[in-house]
Amino acid sequence: MIKKRRGKRLSQRSIASMAGVSFRTVQLIESGKHDAKISTLGLIAASLGYPPDIIAVALKNIFLQPPDSIAMVTERILKDGRSSWKIWLFNFVDAFRKHRDPSYISMPPAQGLPRDLMALFASVAEALCAETGVPAPPWCSSVAPLKDPWFVANMESLKATALLESPVYFRKRNIFVLGNFLSRR
Repeated sequence: MIKKRRGKRLSQRSIASMAGVSFRTVQLIESGKHDAKISTLGLIAASLGYPPDIIAVALKNIFLQPPDSIAMVTERILKDGRSSWKIWLFNFVDAFRKHRDPSYISMPPAQGLPRDLMALFASVAEALCAETGVPAPPWCSSVAPLKDPWFVANMESLKATALLESPVYFRKRNIFVLGNFLSRR
């Protein structure tokens, strides 16, 4: 909200006035110290030029996503930090294999996810789709290869093996994993 408000060169007071809420409410929301009502957030969103029901639609879309979908686990990576990616990636892998439900992959990874992790999730999604016969989601085709190779195991002694064993879904994005990368035994 802050970036959008500042991008429009609007003050907190002007947004509050346009939305019909108090200046203090806008201050508290922007500071993260306020649990605003959905209706209040909708008013503020509308004052920033979004459709009035954008908050309700966004919430509906969130609840349409399974908790271990790519969209949701990548949000958790952003929240918990980069070092958490393995846990969340394999939570997704396990859930997708169990349910084989396209809703686990339909939405792309969270905005702001580092490029290498974005490429990794696209590669994993395509590999799992090939394994299960589920069509790959369109967003995967828009994920470009990494500029520099990424050897996920990060062990010099395994690089040659990763070069040989890495499935095409990973290689095409300049990511190299061992052949058993997605094994969960």
